[in-house]
Amino acid sequence: MRASSRQRGVALVLVIWLSALLMVIASSFIFAARTDSLVIRNTLSMVRAEAVADAAIQRAVFETYRSDNAPEIWRRDGAPREWSFDGVAVVVELRDESAKIDVNTASDALLRGLLVSVGLEDGEADKLLDAILDWRDPDTLRRPNGAEEPEYRAAGLTYAPANSPFQAIEELQLVLGMRPDIYRRIAPLATVYSRQTGVYPNTAPREVLRAIPGLTAEIVDAYIERREAARAAGQPIPPFPEAGAYSGPPSSLVASIRATARLEDGTVFVRDAVALLRPTPQRPVTFLAWRAATAPDDPKPATGEGAPR
Repeated sequence: MRASSRQRGVALVLVIWLSALLMVIASSFIFAARTDSLVIRNTLSMVRAEAVADAAIQRAVFETYRSDNAPEIWRRDGAPREWSFDGVAVVVELRDESAKIDVNTASDALLRGLLVSVGLEDGEADKLLDAILDWRDPDTLRRPNGAEEPEYRAAGLTYAPANSPFQAIEELQLVLGMRPDIYRRIAPLATVYSRQTGVYPNTAPREVLRAIPGLTAEIVDAYIERREAARAAGQPIPPFPEAGAYSGPPSSLVASIRATARLEDGTVFVRDAVALLRPTPQRPVTFLAWRAATAPDDPKPATGEGAPR
């Protein structure tokens, strides 16, 4: 009788342990399935946001070829425009690439002004400017504050300056002394595609205008106020004589486009593109740059690629 009771007790313990084991296994499967479901849902949301942002880029290219003067036309003035595609809200910014500072053709003074305008002290700005100029010039002679191959080797780097023009803005990150925080501030204001020594003030953002030597914040803000008032009233944009020799003409061939798609679940995707526009129906547009950018409320740096398409 006692042996039978012991056997029943052992069997009960085994059943309890087996039930507990099965519950653990089932919980693991449920957790894994839930995790996979969340990953799939987030991936689908990101893919959808990316597709909508890309569609907005194509719509912006279409707008650049419109010849009518309708009030709803998307002008290359940098103003944010709201658009909806497939039920997703998109904000599109379209502007001339000449509204940025070309790191290959801009004057030394304008490049230095750009570095100072993003917060560098005079000494650091002079050092980084010379390093940038040493990177893009064809010789191997070191400028007073610059860097050539020996300086890169001394810094433990395995590469040397290209001694040729920058092929993409991302290349600035390789320049000796270029910190990630400085690059992130410079990148939206710089280009390698305008090929102009100055900037087009009619569409240039405030940060670019502040880089022009001799201009104070008050002068720039006053001009932007006049410019935006004229644009809102449908009047011609006033001139900006204070820009002097640093003012340049608009570029009819190159446009920069940023599209920010935001889904209802909070997913955000930002596409930056630079489009070369041609008056030929066979190939009206070539994308010189096509990259994912950092979302406005995302503290992490962008991870996209800048590759021609």
